[in-house]
Amino acid sequence: MPDETFDVIVVGFGFAGGISALNAAQCGAKTLLLEKSSQPGGLSICSYGAVRSASDLDKAFQYLKATNDGRTPDDVVHALALGMCDIERYVRELAGINDARITTSRDQAPAADRSNTPYIHEQKPQRRNSGNYPLPGTETFYHTTVEEVPGFDVRQTYPWANGAPDGPKLFKIVHDNLLKHGVEIRLGAPVLRLIEDQDTREVRGVRVRSNGSEHIIFARRGVVLATGGFEGDAEMRMQFLEGKPILNAAGGTNTGDGIRMSQHLGAALWHMWHIHGAYGFRHSDPSYPYAIRLKRFPDWFPGDASRVKLKMPWILVDQNGNRFMSEQQPYTQDTAVRPMQYYDPLTQRFPRNPAFMICDDQGRQMFPLGKPTSNDEGVRYLWSDDNMKEIELGIIKRADSLSSLAQLLGVGASALDQSVARWNAMCDLGADQDFSRPPGSMMRIEAPPFYGAPVWATLSNTQGGPVHDARQRIIDVFGDPIRRLFAAGELGSSFGHLYLSGGNIAECFVTGRIAGRNVSEADPWH
Repeated sequence: MPDETFDVIVVGFGFAGGISALNAAQCGAKTLLLEKSSQPGGLSICSYGAVRSASDLDKAFQYLKATNDGRTPDDVVHALALGMCDIERYVRELAGINDARITTSRDQAPAADRSNTPYIHEQKPQRRNSGNYPLPGTETFYHTTVEEVPGFDVRQTYPWANGAPDGPKLFKIVHDNLLKHGVEIRLGAPVLRLIEDQDTREVRGVRVRSNGSEHIIFARRGVVLATGGFEGDAEMRMQFLEGKPILNAAGGTNTGDGIRMSQHLGAALWHMWHIHGAYGFRHSDPSYPYAIRLKRFPDWFPGDASRVKLKMPWILVDQNGNRFMSEQQPYTQDTAVRPMQYYDPLTQRFPRNPAFMICDDQGRQMFPLGKPTSNDEGVRYLWSDDNMKEIELGIIKRADSLSSLAQLLGVGASALDQSVARWNAMCDLGADQDFSRPPGSMMRIEAPPFYGAPVWATLSNTQGGPVHDARQRIIDVFGDPIRRLFAAGELGSSFGHLYLSGGNIAECFVTGRIAGRNVSEADPWH
């Protein structure tokens, strides 16, 4: 293919790439959006689609600064906070493209009116109007969600998107805006390298593979990398993360491409250890590419555990048969992966990875225990409602007694018996005296047959990548911006210590707007 020239090239078509390309095009730049996968959406389309919003800039900044614990510069945090204060208005503006209906968590009844309302698993969980933790400024946050897109059928438009229901709706309004503004979108076009001017050290474009051949596409104004993290690269997970192995729940095409390309030009890195994740099953079919996270439970606020009403039917035990953590943390899908990475120097192993999920027949009947996620052509697994298919496949083991289950799982029978007996006693007391799991989530494990399965440390997405400044310029190891190179979204996320639910989605929108505008305003080279 012949070489081509655009004003702006954006690499990666999730929320961040889409918003970057849209804003560049709206500023008058001839814009090309490249995606390596044959399917658009990346991890974004699998998300819950709740865009974290804020009503007060100072409070949002205070909270985000506290959660980053000094790992992210104030001006970068402030830019994110500022964007979150405008994001509800911006989503509503985008939604006008197809008359989508937008709701916010502020529209629901006040928390005081819902204090006795149980979390019912068949219903969409009500989201709290605050951050995840009692830190300064937490009360300013809420969620903005695309509730309905008229005439939109996700299976028809995005047939391989298998995640939460609202992520595809949010992606649809972004996609429609891109088409309206004439952004050229190419799927199945992986970017291999950045092209750099050897004299000025400016980024000039990209080398891309398309239709079986390689060619160069020049960018007169600059390039935005929105390629996500390194969820799908086993070597990078092994080198940058403490636990081993840590499996990925989706995002197989997120293989650190943007990290490596920016490193090649001297980019500094940050937050490489920080991941968002919990624990998940492994499919018994070795060809299935992802771990399958256990059922997603509503988050709860520290100090407000009494509001948790939905029963979690399982406990986790380590390879010795001992319980070792609260299975339901305030934000389980974010921090539960951390205790599973413990390394025992006496035995030279990770005794909690895999750990083992234990439940009884009453728990097995409550709801699907697993929630698969994917956006890959040809990959779509649906978990059964009663978990019987997974038992037949061997993902979950069944036994008539705990001692027999221990033998199937390879853990000590005596230790497992003691762990379950102590758990049942604490259920009778109505308090988890060992790890402070919310009392309303506790239920006895007593009705045979019993079920168990190995569960592994599982990440939803990584936060690490190249350092960027408040203008989304990628920064090199000496603290200087790499000219004409920008980052957006989870590629070098601002979240460096504690995550905020819906925060990466908000970050994709906020940083995409910043990167798209700034790259389009650069003077063109000739």
